[in-house]
Amino acid sequence: AAGTQVIGMVVPDVTNAFFPEVIRGVEDAAAVEGYSVILCNSNEDAEQEKRHLSTLFSRRVDGVLLACTDAAAAYDSLIQRRFPIVFLDRIPQGIPHTGVCTDNAGAGHVATRHLIGLGHRRIAFVAGNVRHSPHAERLSGFRKAMQEAHIAVRDEYLRMGDQSIESGYQAGLEMMRLGVPPTAIIASNNRMLLGLMRAVNELGIRCPAEVSIVGFDDFAWTQHFTPPLTVIAQPAHELGRKAMEMLL
Repeated sequence: AAGTQVIGMVVPDVTNAFFPEVIRGVEDAAAVEGYSVILCNSNEDAEQEKRHLSTLFSRRVDGVLLACTDAAAAYDSLIQRRFPIVFLDRIPQGIPHTGVCTDNAGAGHVATRHLIGLGHRRIAFVAGNVRHSPHAERLSGFRKAMQEAHIAVRDEYLRMGDQSIESGYQAGLEMMRLGVPPTAIIASNNRMLLGLMRAVNELGIRCPAEVSIVGFDDFAWTQHFTPPLTVIAQPAHELGRKAMEMLL
């Protein structure tokens, strides 16, 4: 029997500006091959993700693209069922063959080297949920660059957030109020970056005169900050296109 010419896509947060760009990449590649895309938002909730997946299966979609909510969850059963599935952006542990993501460790390393090159030594890192591969890998890239430059990573300069604006805001307030605050901060995702900027502005700290900030993901709004923010750009559209091609 011929397939339905429909694929499912489950993302954790459609309001995060990174994902719409990925979705566009998927849809562009799907359209070329005559496929439609059903989009589901798991809202960072593993139960919701499960419900979406079972709905997609019962609708007999031809395959699924999944940016997972929990890297440690058991996705093995899906793969064992020989169901066409490709992981996107967030790759579960131990399943390297079926995923597309940015070189996140490399990206964390590049961001850190950039700041070290500017003469910074007191560099802080605000990580997202490190149970997700992108954040864990960006953090390891940061640690590696610091180690290579023989700079100690201070405990108080490491903050674990949860990808929300609020967690970036809290991390920013706490770190910039330290007796010896960092002179540079890397924010591991775009929403925490916004929160961090809000904290710095509220405290009246000038950026980049008093603190340098590097973020992830390249959006129109980063260009409209004064001065424009330095960000590590991910090829989001390309990521979506590649994932769709891999699924096909």
